[in-house]
Amino acid sequence: MAILQRPLTSTYNRFFESEKSGGVLLIICTLISLGIANSPVGEEYLHFWHLQLAGLSLEHWINDALMAIFFLMIGLELKRELYSGELSDFKNALLPIFAATGGIVVPALIHYSLNAGTPSQAGIGIPMATDIAFALGVLALLGSRVPASLKVFLTALAVMDDLGAIIVIAVFYTADLAMAYLLGAVAVFGILFAMNRVLKVMALLPYLIGGAVMWVLMLKSGVHATIAGVLLAFAIPYSAKDEDIASPSYWLENLLHKPVAFLVLPVFALANTGIVIGTDWAQELASSNSLGIISGLMIGKPLGITLLSFIAVTLGICRLPLDLNWKHVFGAGLLGGIGFTMSIFITNLAFIDNAAAINSSKMAILLASLSAGTIGFVWLKVLGGRKTSDTDPDTMDFESEETIASNVLAK
Repeated sequence: MAILQRPLTSTYNRFFESEKSGGVLLIICTLISLGIANSPVGEEYLHFWHLQLAGLSLEHWINDALMAIFFLMIGLELKRELYSGELSDFKNALLPIFAATGGIVVPALIHYSLNAGTPSQAGIGIPMATDIAFALGVLALLGSRVPASLKVFLTALAVMDDLGAIIVIAVFYTADLAMAYLLGAVAVFGILFAMNRVLKVMALLPYLIGGAVMWVLMLKSGVHATIAGVLLAFAIPYSAKDEDIASPSYWLENLLHKPVAFLVLPVFALANTGIVIGTDWAQELASSNSLGIISGLMIGKPLGITLLSFIAVTLGICRLPLDLNWKHVFGAGLLGGIGFTMSIFITNLAFIDNAAAINSSKMAILLASLSAGTIGFVWLKVLGGRKTSDTDPDTMDFESEETIASNVLAK
């Protein structure tokens, strides 16, 4: 029996559109930052981001505070997917979960195999993540040429990828741990969670104030402060009823889409992609760390995503949506190799005191992400045409789950 595909919700469509536009702006900001960094005023430009403000550099405020807002939105998106999206049905979630696992483990193993036992081993987390904005931006350029299910699959895959990256950041990229502050942050999270589940507080402001306190405590604890954004997302009340404007989580996620896409990530790109391309750039790209990043993103991502998905489907654990084939999955794996934002973010944590390693890693990330995006676009444009059938989710009439259930029971 054919499984009916659900239509894309208006919440998802708004998310997709903001990610698409945000991806274009990210490219522009990256090109601007690269151009200025390699101009006569490049030194002054790079120095600007290290100016001190209230005890932290501008770059620090951007990477710890502004990016906490980005992680808050990622957490809200993940929460929505878990409650009412593709990940809410465990059977539907299995395919992107296996795909994301492959897309995390295989690139990490490739990087580790080239850097084990060296100082650059710390970069093992760099090729693990997928940049949602860029990946969906490339997919959006293909329009209706690709199946709707591929957009949903790539989104779920990228969100799970980011969750994996968040766990890696929390566990492996933690500085000296200050247990008192960490326990304080956990206590604040516990209070916010109780406000939601026990006291049923629906006003958003108390959660935002608590989130700010949790961010400060997390910053002082040694655990990266952006993790507070993810914890806050899971403390804010959510209604699984789609388009429920009374849900603080729904309202906040929609509010954050444009500020994150058009302010937070562009500013992050301006502050973090000022890569100085020296005369020895080719030698830097030939280092074991750079090769690990490039091969991890360009080879490890599509290989891991496709291989683990194939194993899961072959074993009968899950199956492909009706309008997808393995060419689509491999194309999604290629786009998964666009690391960019999260990869650069992890680079800053991995080589915090090594400017040269950070610069060469970012160069490798940009090259790999550009190549993966271009190859993925061409692959899907040439080989990723949609299947056309009576069950095409873009052309068929959709029934509600209640109607389908009623019909089944009637029979």
